[in-house]
Amino acid sequence: MTHGQSHGDRPAGPPQRRGPMVDLDPSGQVGGREPDRERRQFLNYAFYKLDPAFRRLPATERAEAGAEFAAVLNRWENRDELILRTYSLVGLRGDCDFMLWRISSDLACFQEMQDEMNRARLGAFLTQPHNFLSLQKRSQYVNRIEGSGEGVELLPGQGAYLFVYPFVKTRAWYNLSPHARQGMMDEHIHAASPFKGIRLNTSYSYGIDDQEFVVAFDSDYPQEFVDLVQRLRHTEASLYTLRDTPMFTCKKAPAGTIVSQLSGGG
Repeated sequence: MTHGQSHGDRPAGPPQRRGPMVDLDPSGQVGGREPDRERRQFLNYAFYKLDPAFRRLPATERAEAGAEFAAVLNRWENRDELILRTYSLVGLRGDCDFMLWRISSDLACFQEMQDEMNRARLGAFLTQPHNFLSLQKRSQYVNRIEGSGEGVELLPGQGAYLFVYPFVKTRAWYNLSPHARQGMMDEHIHAASPFKGIRLNTSYSYGIDDQEFVVAFDSDYPQEFVDLVQRLRHTEASLYTLRDTPMFTCKKAPAGTIVSQLSGGG
């Protein structure tokens, strides 16, 4: 203590913690749940753009490189440790030509596949304008009954189209009570319920990518998806959306079709 300083004049320090800190589980509910270290599925939405210089190569070179690249994709499509769905964006978006939806419980699968793609001749002409990483888990809003939906069901690529976008909520959303958030999500779910031709796959990116969620709608009906998104703009929960772009319309296509579109058909 310095000269002239009384016991009541101690230097200001960090505020003292009063009582135990509130323990919140990821849904915002008070609890003491143990960390979940069980194996779950990671999802990777990888978007690629072809350098136009590839289409100026001789037709024979393009055909050989395309066949090699398609073979890489087909081999990975048959691997047990990876689920792979392939989509074309040719003519649908300017900054991407195709998308790979990859699902695995081991992140190394994404890296190993990408390494093999990079070493293919066509891979030297590819850039990746967008790449989203997320984790699959049970929704806290849809399955509120204990034991209901504990096992996450993921049936990727059932529809002819996949509509994908990153999604971020405002900080104000997390400051709401769990009951307030649940009420808004009930309205959100009810508003979407008539759209039976659309299947929603929401995955979580907290801490492993820039967005909070990746939202993917699987459907055969683009017109129905347009009407759904417009309708959801009127729900209260939409007021707490910070970002939901860029949005991607992806058309399911086999590897051979994608390569043909990229190379100009031969």
